[in-house]
Amino acid sequence: MRKLRMSELNRLSANEYKEAEKHPFALVLDNVRSTLNVGSVFRSADAFRCEEIILVGVTPAPTKEMNKTALGATEAVAWLHFDTVEETTQYLRKKNYELWALEQVEGSEKLLEWSISKKSRVAFVLGNEVSGVSNQFLDHCTGCIEIPQYGTKHSLNVSVSSGIVMWEFIKQLKG
Repeated sequence: MRKLRMSELNRLSANEYKEAEKHPFALVLDNVRSTLNVGSVFRSADAFRCEEIILVGVTPAPTKEMNKTALGATEAVAWLHFDTVEETTQYLRKKNYELWALEQVEGSEKLLEWSISKKSRVAFVLGNEVSGVSNQFLDHCTGCIEIPQYGTKHSLNVSVSSGIVMWEFIKQLKG
């Protein structure tokens, strides 16, 4: 099997990415503390052509250290930072996003059973590594999505969760 050269992979430059049509979703990082987790989310968001990432509260803005996991995606994916949930939800509502939290709560929908309208614009809210999505955000969400887990642990890394939900969103959008 022949190995493809980078030039044959049809990768976009950061400027081409900024101009390319995006998929109708955003990621909201609610007080995610780890710079490396945030960088990893940026990298996955780039892969799925996310419209934008919203950093909330103590979630760090892009830094040189973040590039260890982002690999330059912070230069391509649009992002904003808001201090409060209220500012964030006002912004997202103005842009006509439905807010869906990735959280294990009573009444959450299993990701395998969750479905979207092909006309939906969705903002996925991902929470803090320890405490999850804040109650303040949960009060503003259309609903909660839970990724089924079958082992002894009942949580996934925030960057892993973001990749799973983006994949499912794109699968439904294109299906």
